[in-house]
Amino acid sequence: MEKIGDIKNEYKEITSCGIMDYEKEKSLLISFIDKYVEDERSGVIKILESAEKRINAIDKETSRVMDMMSFERKYYSETDYIAGVDEVGRGPLAGPIVTAAVVLPKDMIIPFVNDSKQINEKKREELYDIILENAVSYCIGIRSEKEIDEIGIGVCDSLAMKDAVLGLKVTPGVVLVDAFKIPELDIKQVPIIKGDTKSISIAAASIVAKVYRDRLMDEMDKKYPEYGFASNKGYGSAKHIEAIKTIGPCEIHRRSFIKNFV
Repeated sequence: MEKIGDIKNEYKEITSCGIMDYEKEKSLLISFIDKYVEDERSGVIKILESAEKRINAIDKETSRVMDMMSFERKYYSETDYIAGVDEVGRGPLAGPIVTAAVVLPKDMIIPFVNDSKQINEKKREELYDIILENAVSYCIGIRSEKEIDEIGIGVCDSLAMKDAVLGLKVTPGVVLVDAFKIPELDIKQVPIIKGDTKSISIAAASIVAKVYRDRLMDEMDKKYPEYGFASNKGYGSAKHIEAIKTIGPCEIHRRSFIKNFV
């Protein structure tokens, strides 16, 4: 009879599978339960209960992501390529606005994909790599803080989204957009309210845009450490605003956003 410690280690190894190995993990967990189901030791029973909960969690997450694919399934009858588009950075006091357009493979399930704001940083970074590795195509659109000051955040948002879509290596037949249509884009668009929680393509774009912009702001923190960009990402935290008031703005501050602080 195997020691409980060895069984725990076996379970731990199974559950260390990566995000995209969810089917493999579920299969291994089922085999693991079958292997020890007749072991009546309380410690083993607890491990098997954990394994069953893990299987249920995998099924629940897979079901949630499949629900997020409903818009994609609807429009795959019209085209082979569907792009999701989203932006990050409308509200910060500093830095650019960043958009992303992402075309995922048809029917590809990526567990834990969701609105980037609902995912912790570690998970976002992991998903970012998975999305870029598996995407049919992706593209980043950026408009600088200077452009934002010159023509406004709304216009910059639309232009950056358009850039991202037109920069894709494939031409999507349908573009799913969070909340509103992109002006002057001659491709069928479907605006979805709270789309980053309802469409896997938009959610993937939100993750890509978020991680890309966060990394840009981390680099800016090295150049301008006084403002705490690594932690606030350019948003108006109390410490950030205080730094603007005492030190003054730096090169990447949006002058049109900080009028009340200088």
